[in-house]
Amino acid sequence: MQRIFSGIQPSGVPTLGNYLGAIRNWVALQTDHECLWCVVDLHAITVWQDPAQLRRQTREMAATLIACGIDPARHILFPQSAVPAHARLAWIFNCVARLGWLNRMTQFKDKAGKDREAASAGLYVYPNLMAADIHAYHATRVPVGDDQKQHLELANDIAQKFNHDYEVSYFPVIEPLILGPAARVMSLRDGSRKMSKSDPSDQSRINLNDDADTIALKIRRAKTDPEPLPDDPAALDARPEARNLVGIYAALSGQTAAQVLAIHGGQGFGAFKQALTDLLVGCIEPIGQQAQRLLTDTAALDAILRDGAARARAIAEPIVDEAERLVGFLKV
Repeated sequence: MQRIFSGIQPSGVPTLGNYLGAIRNWVALQTDHECLWCVVDLHAITVWQDPAQLRRQTREMAATLIACGIDPARHILFPQSAVPAHARLAWIFNCVARLGWLNRMTQFKDKAGKDREAASAGLYVYPNLMAADIHAYHATRVPVGDDQKQHLELANDIAQKFNHDYEVSYFPVIEPLILGPAARVMSLRDGSRKMSKSDPSDQSRINLNDDADTIALKIRRAKTDPEPLPDDPAALDARPEARNLVGIYAALSGQTAAQVLAIHGGQGFGAFKQALTDLLVGCIEPIGQQAQRLLTDTAALDAILRDGAARARAIAEPIVDEAERLVGFLKV
């Protein structure tokens, strides 16, 4: 089996976009891969976090992942900070990566905004830690969205330079896995913007802990246009909100947009929104209920994460120990 690594920040309850774009695909990958799933709390502190909230959100994220189908018994689920090998290898990679490479990272420019001088150094070298996350396990495949492909290319550049500088073939090439439909679920309030946990309006997203009534209200209020649904998917191109709702329905039902419109085309949004609500409630509400059950026993949840961290350390520490030996660190 090839080894997969992927991480998700504990920055709030995951949304439907996180589920359809990433988490659902992670669950499917568990069938024929060796998987490490990481709640990346080291990455989270590249911007300031309230300590108590960070601990709470780390548990919430872990509970939600398990509720979605991540299996911590067959695979490994752990908080990033519980495995020091990530930070150790990240420092080596800070010294291998070139400033010119980091200056080309578009995500730093997006996150730092206009006041780049006020951004943390951690945010700037974030891609080096991301590379260390993967290479600490000699993982060879990473499921990523299009916005992360540049970071994965950098991770391979860092590994190649390390191997060249120390005349070894130590770190393997990482292959990106671009998987699944509905990789970009858009806001319920603006079909041109991605659904996001950071959107100020909770009405813009479906959270994985929303109950049936909340889901129904959000879909009922979701922005649409006055025209009925078309029969032809091509007609959705100029109708972003309609395209988004049809795309969500298609992803949840395992159908294409054409198949959805063959059933619902020509209808007004009232009937379609009710069908979409029923589909969402059947999928999302059980996830929230199971996550809440897990969160009522934090000792048991922490034991799962502690076990995952121990198993992750058993893989990562020998790999990073050898990287440090190759660099020339004196092991005493």
